[in-house]
Amino acid sequence: MSHAVHKIPARERVIVALDVPDLKQLAVVLDRLEGQPAFYKVGLELFIAEGERAVELVKKRNGRLFLDLKLHDIPETVARAVAAAARIEADFLTVHTSGGYEMLRRAAEAAAGRPKILGVTVLTSLLEEDLRADGIELSVAETVRARARVAARAGVAGLVCSPHEIDAAREASHDLLLVVPGIRPSAGEGSAHGDQKRVATAAQAITHGADYIVVGRPIRDAADPVGTFSALVAEVEAAASAA
Repeated sequence: MSHAVHKIPARERVIVALDVPDLKQLAVVLDRLEGQPAFYKVGLELFIAEGERAVELVKKRNGRLFLDLKLHDIPETVARAVAAAARIEADFLTVHTSGGYEMLRRAAEAAAGRPKILGVTVLTSLLEEDLRADGIELSVAETVRARARVAARAGVAGLVCSPHEIDAAREASHDLLLVVPGIRPSAGEGSAHGDQKRVATAAQAITHGADYIVVGRPIRDAADPVGTFSALVAEVEAAASAA
């Protein structure tokens, strides 16, 4: 079993996904969180709808920013998009590892360390039959391992993978940051999987070697989002201490 190799405070390791459609709902979610999270994720829906206005609202909460746009295009286009995103001063920015070595290399080169480029390996909504339908005969774990090796060689800072492929990603590289979505509470409120099919609890992900976990609906839709966030931080801290 592998463990995370980066020393990060537990509160920073729980990234809150702000999966809302507009500024009005973003303000509501941020107000309910009372400034407790240290790291927020702005995804494709919100960024397309509101652009930098959403980013500015998040930054007023003094949190770090994960811009989750999952770029995937020819190398020149991705490099230019990364350069454009750099002025937003996000900490993390995602690209798809399936874009290939040169695209990943150009993205890392354009970012020059800020934002840190994260390569998305296999979406948590996909299963092996989905890969086979796309002509990929490898298992999900084998696909993650292969893409992780290419990403590491290209110089990206980290990877996004489901909790089920943490070991495969770590086998490819012990140095890359691992950012892990698909986190659900073990039971009760917020434990429904939604679109995500390869899921785990926060403790399971941290124990297996995740550096960061990404949690959206279980916090966003909770009756007490601050309490839910705090409980996840405590779970991460306990798992990290026991690892």
